[in-house]
Amino acid sequence: MAKTKAKPAAGENNFASLAEPRDYILTLSCPDTLGIVHAVAAFLHGEGCNIVDSAQFGDPDTKRFFMRVHFAAIAASATPSKLRTAFATVATRFGMAWEIHDLKERPKVAILVSKFDHCLHDLLYRYQIGELNCEITSVISNHRDCYRLAANYDIPFHHLPVTKATKAAQEKKILKTIGNEKADLVVLARYMQILSDKTCTALEGRAINIHHSFLPSFKGATPYSQAHARGVKLIGATAHFVTPVLDEGPIIEQDVTPVTHKYTPAEMIAAGRDVERMVLARAVKLFLERRVLLNGNKTVVFR
Repeated sequence: MAKTKAKPAAGENNFASLAEPRDYILTLSCPDTLGIVHAVAAFLHGEGCNIVDSAQFGDPDTKRFFMRVHFAAIAASATPSKLRTAFATVATRFGMAWEIHDLKERPKVAILVSKFDHCLHDLLYRYQIGELNCEITSVISNHRDCYRLAANYDIPFHHLPVTKATKAAQEKKILKTIGNEKADLVVLARYMQILSDKTCTALEGRAINIHHSFLPSFKGATPYSQAHARGVKLIGATAHFVTPVLDEGPIIEQDVTPVTHKYTPAEMIAAGRDVERMVLARAVKLFLERRVLLNGNKTVVFR
Protein backbone atom coordinates (compact mmCIF):
# COMPACT_ATOMS: atom_id res chain seq x y z
CA MET A 1 0.00 0.00 0.00
CA ALA A 2 1.35 3.45 -0.94
CA LYS A 3 2.01 5.80 1.93
CA THR A 4 0.32 9.22 1.94
CA LYS A 5 2.07 12.34 3.18
CA ALA A 6 0.72 13.80 6.37
CA LYS A 7 -0.89 17.22 5.95
CA PRO A 8 0.62 20.11 7.90
CA ALA A 9 -1.06 20.73 11.21
CA ALA A 10 -3.25 23.80 11.47
CA GLY A 11 -1.15 26.94 11.76
CA GLU A 12 2.01 25.35 10.35
CA ASN A 13 3.73 26.80 7.28
CA ASN A 14 4.35 24.35 4.47
CA PHE A 15 7.64 26.01 3.39
CA ALA A 16 11.16 24.77 2.76
CA SER A 17 13.28 26.38 5.47
CA LEU A 18 16.50 28.32 5.08
CA ALA A 19 19.62 26.88 6.70
CA GLU A 20 19.95 30.23 8.49
CA PRO A 21 17.07 32.72 8.76
CA ARG A 22 17.56 35.99 6.86
CA ASP A 23 16.82 39.13 8.85
CA TYR A 24 14.84 42.14 7.63
CA ILE A 25 13.47 45.41 8.98
CA LEU A 26 10.04 46.61 7.86
CA THR A 27 9.20 50.26 8.55
CA LEU A 28 5.90 51.90 7.72
CA SER A 29 3.66 54.85 8.38
CA CYS A 30 0.07 55.40 7.32
CA PRO A 31 -3.23 56.86 8.47
CA ASP A 32 -4.16 55.27 11.79
CA THR A 33 -6.96 52.74 11.47
CA LEU A 34 -8.03 49.32 12.65
CA GLY A 35 -6.32 46.17 11.48
CA ILE A 36 -2.82 47.37 10.58
CA VAL A 37 -0.87 45.23 13.06
CA HIS A 38 -3.03 42.20 12.25
CA ALA A 39 -2.50 42.65 8.52
CA VAL A 40 1.29 42.96 8.92
CA ALA A 41 1.52 39.92 11.22
CA ALA A 42 -0.70 37.85 8.93
CA PHE A 43 1.39 38.80 5.91
CA LEU A 44 4.65 37.81 7.59
CA HIS A 45 3.18 34.52 8.82
CA GLY A 46 1.90 33.77 5.34
CA GLU A 47 5.33 34.40 3.83
CA GLY A 48 7.09 32.07 6.26
CA CYS A 49 8.59 34.79 8.45
CA ASN A 50 8.99 35.07 12.21
CA ILE A 51 8.68 38.38 14.08
CA VAL A 52 11.77 38.99 16.22
CA ASP A 53 10.86 42.44 17.55
CA SER A 54 8.03 44.87 16.89
CA ALA A 55 7.25 48.44 17.95
CA GLN A 56 4.39 50.71 16.97
CA PHE A 57 2.99 54.12 17.78
CA GLY A 58 -0.23 55.88 16.91
CA ASP A 59 0.15 59.68 17.00
CA PRO A 60 -3.07 61.24 18.36
CA ASP A 61 -2.12 64.62 16.89
CA THR A 62 -1.28 63.67 13.30
CA LYS A 63 -3.60 60.62 13.29
CA ARG A 64 -0.81 58.56 11.74
CA PHE A 65 0.40 55.11 12.69
CA PHE A 66 4.09 54.12 12.74
CA MET A 67 5.59 50.66 12.93
CA ARG A 68 9.01 48.99 12.89
CA VAL A 69 9.23 45.22 12.64
CA HIS A 70 12.40 43.16 12.79
CA PHE A 71 11.59 39.78 11.29
CA ALA A 72 13.43 36.67 10.15
CA ALA A 73 12.61 34.88 6.92
CA ILE A 74 12.38 31.20 7.73
CA ALA A 75 11.05 30.10 4.35
CA ALA A 76 13.53 29.82 1.49
CA SER A 77 10.92 31.38 -0.79
CA ALA A 78 10.91 34.63 1.23
CA THR A 79 13.46 36.50 -0.90
CA PRO A 80 13.82 40.31 -0.68
CA SER A 81 12.19 40.93 -4.06
CA LYS A 82 9.31 38.55 -3.35
CA LEU A 83 8.63 40.09 0.05
CA ARG A 84 8.58 43.62 -1.38
CA THR A 85 6.35 42.67 -4.26
CA ALA A 86 3.92 40.79 -2.03
CA PHE A 87 3.78 43.47 0.67
CA ALA A 88 2.85 46.15 -1.86
CA THR A 89 -0.71 44.81 -1.78
CA VAL A 90 -0.95 45.28 1.98
CA ALA A 91 0.66 48.72 1.73
CA THR A 92 -1.78 49.91 -0.91
CA ARG A 93 -4.72 48.76 1.18
CA PHE A 94 -3.69 50.99 4.09
CA GLY A 95 -2.02 53.83 2.16
CA MET A 96 1.39 53.09 3.66
CA ALA A 97 4.75 54.72 3.13
CA TRP A 98 7.00 51.72 3.72
CA GLU A 99 10.37 50.05 3.21
CA ILE A 100 11.74 46.55 3.70
CA HIS A 101 15.47 46.51 4.46
CA ASP A 102 17.68 43.44 4.17
CA LEU A 103 20.06 43.49 7.14
CA LYS A 104 22.77 41.82 5.04
CA GLU A 105 22.91 44.98 2.94
CA ARG A 106 24.88 47.57 4.91
CA PRO A 107 23.71 51.19 4.38
CA LYS A 108 26.20 53.45 2.61
CA VAL A 109 27.20 56.68 4.36
CA ALA A 110 28.95 59.81 3.09
CA ILE A 111 30.35 62.26 5.66
CA LEU A 112 30.72 66.02 5.14
CA VAL A 113 33.14 67.89 7.40
CA SER A 114 35.05 71.17 7.53
CA LYS A 115 37.91 71.83 9.99
CA PHE A 116 36.42 70.67 13.30
CA ASP A 117 37.14 66.94 13.29
CA HIS A 118 35.93 65.64 16.67
CA CYS A 119 32.69 64.19 15.29
CA LEU A 120 34.49 62.68 12.30
CA HIS A 121 37.08 61.03 14.57
CA ASP A 122 34.31 59.51 16.67
CA LEU A 123 32.26 58.21 13.72
CA LEU A 124 35.28 56.66 12.00
CA TYR A 125 36.38 54.93 15.21
CA ARG A 126 32.91 53.52 15.83
CA TYR A 127 32.81 52.41 12.22
CA GLN A 128 36.19 50.68 12.54
CA ILE A 129 35.18 48.66 15.62
CA GLY A 130 31.88 47.62 14.05
CA GLU A 131 29.59 49.70 16.24
CA LEU A 132 28.08 51.36 13.17
CA ASN A 133 26.73 48.78 10.74
CA CYS A 134 27.39 50.64 7.51
CA GLU A 135 29.88 51.31 4.75
CA ILE A 136 31.41 54.78 4.84
CA THR A 137 31.90 55.56 1.17
CA SER A 138 33.78 58.86 1.45
CA VAL A 139 34.64 61.96 3.43
CA ILE A 140 33.83 65.22 1.62
CA SER A 141 35.27 68.51 2.83
CA ASN A 142 35.75 72.14 1.86
CA HIS A 143 39.17 72.01 3.58
CA ARG A 144 42.10 69.58 3.44
CA ASP A 145 42.55 69.33 7.22
CA CYS A 146 40.93 65.89 7.55
CA TYR A 147 42.40 64.10 4.55
CA ARG A 148 45.05 62.25 6.60
CA LEU A 149 42.40 61.11 9.05
CA ALA A 150 40.28 59.66 6.24
CA ALA A 151 43.38 58.01 4.75
CA ASN A 152 44.12 56.30 8.07
CA TYR A 153 40.82 54.45 7.66
CA ASP A 154 41.31 53.85 3.90
CA ILE A 155 38.30 56.02 3.09
CA PRO A 156 38.29 58.19 -0.06
CA PHE A 157 38.61 61.92 0.60
CA HIS A 158 37.10 64.54 -1.72
CA HIS A 159 38.41 68.09 -1.33
CA LEU A 160 35.81 70.53 -2.67
CA PRO A 161 36.80 74.05 -1.55
CA VAL A 162 33.91 76.49 -1.34
CA THR A 163 33.86 80.20 -2.10
CA LYS A 164 30.93 82.44 -2.83
CA ALA A 165 31.67 82.06 -6.53
CA THR A 166 32.07 78.25 -6.47
CA LYS A 167 29.42 77.29 -3.90
CA ALA A 168 26.69 76.26 -6.37
CA ALA A 169 29.09 74.25 -8.55
CA GLN A 170 30.61 72.49 -5.54
CA GLU A 171 27.20 71.52 -4.20
CA LYS A 172 26.46 69.91 -7.57
CA LYS A 173 29.70 67.94 -7.21
CA ILE A 174 28.71 66.91 -3.69
CA LEU A 175 25.35 65.62 -4.92
CA LYS A 176 27.03 63.86 -7.84
CA THR A 177 29.51 62.16 -5.51
CA ILE A 178 26.75 61.08 -3.16
CA GLY A 179 24.74 59.79 -6.12
CA ASN A 180 27.67 57.88 -7.64
CA GLU A 181 28.35 56.25 -4.29
CA LYS A 182 24.64 55.48 -3.81
CA ALA A 183 24.82 56.84 -0.28
CA ASP A 184 21.78 56.07 1.87
CA LEU A 185 22.79 58.64 4.49
CA VAL A 186 24.73 61.90 4.46
CA VAL A 187 26.18 63.05 7.79
CA LEU A 188 27.12 66.69 8.30
CA ALA A 189 29.78 66.15 10.96
CA ARG A 190 30.38 69.85 11.60
CA TYR A 191 30.25 70.85 7.94
CA MET A 192 30.37 74.61 8.30
CA GLN A 193 28.53 75.53 5.13
CA ILE A 194 24.86 76.41 4.70
CA LEU A 195 23.47 74.09 2.02
CA SER A 196 21.16 75.55 -0.59
CA ASP A 197 17.43 74.86 -0.50
CA LYS A 198 17.83 72.75 -3.63
CA THR A 199 20.48 70.53 -2.04
CA CYS A 200 18.53 70.23 1.22
CA THR A 201 15.46 69.13 -0.72
CA ALA A 202 17.50 66.59 -2.71
CA LEU A 203 18.74 65.08 0.59
CA GLU A 204 15.39 65.18 2.40
CA GLY A 205 15.05 62.46 5.00
CA ARG A 206 18.60 61.15 4.56
CA ALA A 207 20.91 63.92 5.78
CA ILE A 208 21.70 64.44 9.48
CA ASN A 209 23.25 67.58 10.98
CA ILE A 210 24.64 68.31 14.44
CA HIS A 211 24.72 71.66 16.21
CA HIS A 212 25.13 73.02 19.72
CA SER A 213 22.13 73.73 21.90
CA PHE A 214 22.58 77.50 22.11
CA LEU A 215 20.54 78.22 18.99
CA PRO A 216 18.69 80.48 18.54
CA SER A 217 19.93 82.38 21.62
CA PHE A 218 23.64 82.57 20.81
CA LYS A 219 24.40 82.75 17.09
CA GLY A 220 27.54 83.54 15.15
CA ALA A 221 31.17 82.42 15.44
CA THR A 222 31.52 82.68 19.25
CA PRO A 223 28.50 80.99 20.86
CA TYR A 224 30.49 79.55 23.77
CA SER A 225 31.94 82.91 24.71
CA GLN A 226 28.42 84.33 24.66
CA ALA A 227 27.19 81.42 26.79
CA HIS A 228 30.03 81.92 29.25
CA ALA A 229 29.20 85.61 29.56
CA ARG A 230 25.58 84.72 30.36
CA GLY A 231 26.48 82.07 32.95
CA VAL A 232 24.96 79.12 31.10
CA LYS A 233 24.67 75.99 33.27
CA LEU A 234 23.83 73.38 30.64
CA ILE A 235 25.57 72.68 27.34
CA GLY A 236 23.86 70.43 24.84
CA ALA A 237 23.64 69.29 21.26
CA THR A 238 20.90 68.46 18.77
CA ALA A 239 21.05 66.04 15.86
CA HIS A 240 18.34 66.61 13.28
CA PHE A 241 17.40 66.03 9.67
CA VAL A 242 18.56 68.68 7.24
CA THR A 243 15.84 70.89 5.75
CA PRO A 244 15.82 74.21 3.87
CA VAL A 245 14.95 75.91 7.16
CA LEU A 246 18.37 76.27 8.81
CA ASP A 247 18.88 74.16 11.96
CA GLU A 248 15.16 73.53 12.38
CA GLY A 249 14.73 70.10 10.83
CA PRO A 250 12.99 67.19 12.59
CA ILE A 251 14.95 66.33 15.73
CA ILE A 252 16.40 62.82 16.09
CA GLU A 253 18.51 62.98 19.24
CA GLN A 254 19.49 65.48 21.96
CA ASP A 255 21.51 65.54 25.15
CA VAL A 256 23.01 67.97 27.67
CA THR A 257 25.91 68.07 30.09
CA PRO A 258 26.12 70.35 33.17
CA VAL A 259 28.74 73.06 33.56
CA THR A 260 29.45 75.40 36.45
CA HIS A 261 30.63 78.96 37.02
CA LYS A 262 34.19 77.61 37.18
CA TYR A 263 34.23 76.66 33.51
CA THR A 264 36.24 78.82 31.15
CA PRO A 265 35.04 79.34 27.56
CA ALA A 266 37.65 76.78 26.45
CA GLU A 267 36.36 74.22 28.94
CA MET A 268 32.82 74.87 27.72
CA ILE A 269 33.95 74.24 24.15
CA ALA A 270 35.54 70.94 25.23
CA ALA A 271 32.32 69.89 26.97
CA GLY A 272 30.38 70.87 23.86
CA ARG A 273 32.62 68.71 21.66
CA ASP A 274 31.98 65.70 23.88
CA VAL A 275 28.20 66.01 23.82
CA GLU A 276 28.13 66.77 20.08
CA ARG A 277 29.98 63.61 19.12
CA MET A 278 27.88 61.45 21.44
CA VAL A 279 24.59 62.84 20.17
CA LEU A 280 25.60 62.58 16.50
CA ALA A 281 26.83 59.00 16.90
CA ARG A 282 23.57 57.96 18.54
CA ALA A 283 21.51 59.64 15.83
CA VAL A 284 23.50 57.94 13.07
CA LYS A 285 23.17 54.54 14.76
CA LEU A 286 19.42 55.00 15.17
CA PHE A 287 19.11 55.86 11.49
CA LEU A 288 21.23 52.89 10.38
CA GLU A 289 19.08 50.56 12.46
CA ARG A 290 15.96 51.98 10.75
CA ARG A 291 14.56 53.28 14.04
CA VAL A 292 13.79 56.83 12.88
CA LEU A 293 10.57 57.62 11.02
CA LEU A 294 9.56 61.08 9.87
CA ASN A 295 6.33 62.45 11.30
CA GLY A 296 5.85 65.85 9.69
CA ASN A 297 8.13 68.33 11.47
CA LYS A 298 9.15 65.79 14.09
CA THR A 299 10.24 62.16 14.28
CA VAL A 300 9.17 58.89 15.80
CA VAL A 301 12.22 57.08 17.21
CA PHE A 302 11.85 53.43 18.20
CA ARG A 303 14.56 52.55 20.74
